[in-house]
Amino acid sequence: MDWSLVLVSQGIESQIERDPEAGRWLLVVHEPDLARAVDALRRYTAENRPHWQHTLPGVGLLFDWRSVGCLLFLALIFALDASGRTNLRPAGVMDNALVHAGQWWRLFTAVTLHGDLTHLVLNLSTGLLLLGLTMAAYGYGVGMFAAYLTGVAAFGADLMFLPETHRSLGASGMILGAIGLLAAQWIALLRHGLTARDLAMRGVLSACLLLVLLGFSPNEKTDLLAHVAGFAAGLLFGAAMAFVPQRFRHGPWPNRAALALTLALVLVPWWFALKR
Repeated sequence: MDWSLVLVSQGIESQIERDPEAGRWLLVVHEPDLARAVDALRRYTAENRPHWQHTLPGVGLLFDWRSVGCLLFLALIFALDASGRTNLRPAGVMDNALVHAGQWWRLFTAVTLHGDLTHLVLNLSTGLLLLGLTMAAYGYGVGMFAAYLTGVAAFGADLMFLPETHRSLGASGMILGAIGLLAAQWIALLRHGLTARDLAMRGVLSACLLLVLLGFSPNEKTDLLAHVAGFAAGLLFGAAMAFVPQRFRHGPWPNRAALALTLALVLVPWWFALKR
């Protein structure tokens, strides 16, 4: 019907007929008008293409509920620390002076500690979404391993650039690292051409806005350097993994191995911390 109106506007006569054998509708024009009719319909289609729709190759919005297990572990650590029957916080908080003195495990243990209930709830609420998306994008084990390393990298930045008196704790660097990992998924679109390059830039810039929204709190206790470092580490790790074949990232054995390594990097540092 639309095409027939287009042809009428160009002074080309046409008829709409139904082919009962093929079960489809036909637009019939006189043979002398065929070339002109086809040209008019091609121009109409090109001018009215929905430019706001884009195909995103290889992108799917998925969620992995196994991220809840990680968040329950963080809640358990907080409950044990808050009970007063353990010395988890003194043993595991990030302390630049003590790390320089040889207590390397604090880079890892501090990721699982939180200062108060508000701090914990904020990280759990945002972490549920961001870690779930990250684990779905990269594989449950690979995504968890990469996110945890971004949290460690965040405290590594504190160690390198902040004074000896600096102390910090929390999973915020890991949560913002998950934003960087998700943003890096858009970087893989660069191999699909100009339109994909535009979309990749939009994705990364959107992630930067999330960093500002979630990581740049006016609270004086906020560790801005750790937040930015965690996000940057996520971008770097994600960019390195974005071009790894998806069948490998989501394979059972790579994810089992990555999950086992993550557990080792959590439990072994805590063993060293509590042994002292």
